[in-house]
Amino acid sequence: MRKPKENGAVATAVVTESPTWQLALRAAEAKKADGIRILDLREVTSFADYFLICTGTNQRQNQAIWDEIALRMKKEAGEAPINVEGFENGEWILGDFGDLIVHIFSEEKREYYQLERLWRDAKDVPIPPEAAA
Repeated sequence: MRKPKENGAVATAVVTESPTWQLALRAAEAKKADGIRILDLREVTSFADYFLICTGTNQRQNQAIWDEIALRMKKEAGEAPINVEGFENGEWILGDFGDLIVHIFSEEKREYYQLERLWRDAKDVPIPPEAAA
């Protein structure tokens, strides 16, 4: 994936062995996110390939989950988010990486918006076990 930088140059994403959703998944796990789900949207819509949906226990944890995802995506895949919304409030943080959209919810907001119900036609991606180090 190629994205324009602020100075007009074009950055080329780093090729990784893991798909970007798996990098984001491992980052969310590292910050103890709950209820992690990966939805495969490729047969449902064209604006993104995957959603990562997870829940944190409070604003600070949600922000820490986002910070870890953004850091790993940059370091391991060379990708920065196209847009981030909701970070300051921390109740629902939405990060758009183009092919991957990350949703980090408080429990209340996740129950209220019910993205899994809204996108029920998307397939669940089985979460692979963590590789042994």
